[in-house]
Amino acid sequence: MSKISLLSLVQLFSSISIFSPFIQSHPSTSPFPSRTTIQRRPLTLSVADFGATGDGVHYDTVQIQAAIDACSDISATACGGSCRVVFPPGTYLTATVFLKSGVVLEILKNATILGGTRLEDYPVEESRWYVVVAEDAVDVGITGGGEINGQGLKFVKRFDEKKNVMVSWNQTGACLGDECRPRLVGFLRCKNVRVWNVNLTEPAYWCLHLVQCDNTSIHDVSIYGDFNTPNNDGIDIDDSNNTVITRCNINTGDDAICPKTYNGPLYNLTATNCWIRTKSSAIKLGSASWFDFKGLVFDNIDIVNSHRGLGLQIRDGGNVSDITFSNMNISTRYYDPSWWGRAEPVYVTTCPRDSKSKAGSISNLLFVNITATSENGIFLSGSKGGVLRNLRFVNVNLTYRRTTNYADGLIDYRPGCQGLVNHSTAGIVMEHVEGIEVENVNMRWSEEQSGKWNNPLDFRPATVNNISLINFYSGLYKQ
Repeated sequence: MSKISLLSLVQLFSSISIFSPFIQSHPSTSPFPSRTTIQRRPLTLSVADFGATGDGVHYDTVQIQAAIDACSDISATACGGSCRVVFPPGTYLTATVFLKSGVVLEILKNATILGGTRLEDYPVEESRWYVVVAEDAVDVGITGGGEINGQGLKFVKRFDEKKNVMVSWNQTGACLGDECRPRLVGFLRCKNVRVWNVNLTEPAYWCLHLVQCDNTSIHDVSIYGDFNTPNNDGIDIDDSNNTVITRCNINTGDDAICPKTYNGPLYNLTATNCWIRTKSSAIKLGSASWFDFKGLVFDNIDIVNSHRGLGLQIRDGGNVSDITFSNMNISTRYYDPSWWGRAEPVYVTTCPRDSKSKAGSISNLLFVNITATSENGIFLSGSKGGVLRNLRFVNVNLTYRRTTNYADGLIDYRPGCQGLVNHSTAGIVMEHVEGIEVENVNMRWSEEQSGKWNNPLDFRPATVNNISLINFYSGLYKQ
């Protein structure tokens, strides 16, 4: 189909665009537009019409990119209308494809975009290693009920139930370190992003990555990564603002929802109504934290059998303020200590990553309506240069019981700081805290572990000040 004939079709279709503005009004959790605009119906182009075979053997990269390019041209000519690139049922093996402004990938049920596993399948620059990536684009999205699969298991060098040993392309000189593998989906410096009703599976490295994006909606997305694979994070949000995540199922080895600040602040992030299981942190701020985090809400999230529930790892001097965690059900347990985490339901820390770093501040955190069952207690640790201020725990039920045979009695400061340190188990450990309010908190202890779990609150008055306990209860329970 020629470009001219494609463009002429624009005049034949009319309906509603999916890219009416998302007005993020913190702390609103709605992922839907607050106002609508009547626009033309999005045109659809099938990758099959551009010659994609979908047989899972032959690369369809050129054909997929041709469809995306044609769709973007149509969208530009349609004066703001959108265009969808449709993937019929089949398996589409591909190198990196570049999503462009005004284009939505519609991956139908029983259709799979399959990422290549060769170094030559990806751009020269390691920062662009994605199966699907959008750069400096506006009004882009992915939907359709199908799948994007990164073939992560093909990057396992040695399978290990504790933690897989992964292939690293650093041996080629393409990048440094031991995390040189391609990500799955990336939106870099984009505006008006929507990802919904799609399955993102088996990333070799991070799964869904936002970098310096504004106005993003992620909803009804299923993310699955191998439970023993490191660094296969669920959703990483870097330096991005006005983001809504809702109704997502994230089951992966490494951090599930992970805001970071490398080159700018992160504000106005809302995550609601999600289910999470991970061998690392279900929700983690950091550890990349050179700039500020402000105005984040996490509500109605179920965290199941994870190594750490709610985590703040501030290591690079950024400041954190005005964060709410509400209506959570959390269960945590020990996994192999090669994974960061010690089964803490809540973990709040700030300390310098190394001698060249400084500690950031953490203030105005609210934990409300939290129910947790865990093998370890809450850990709240500031530092001399970064005191924790104004922490509130309201309507919190904590149940402590051992369910695994891993050794306890350790505090985990990683990354950097003090590493792993011997310390007796306690209900809440506090260091360098200025102002904490504990109200309507019920702490229950397993009777058979009472010899080890006999300290509800562990702190030194020299570093912890202004503690308020209102209706605080701690006692044994019988199984």
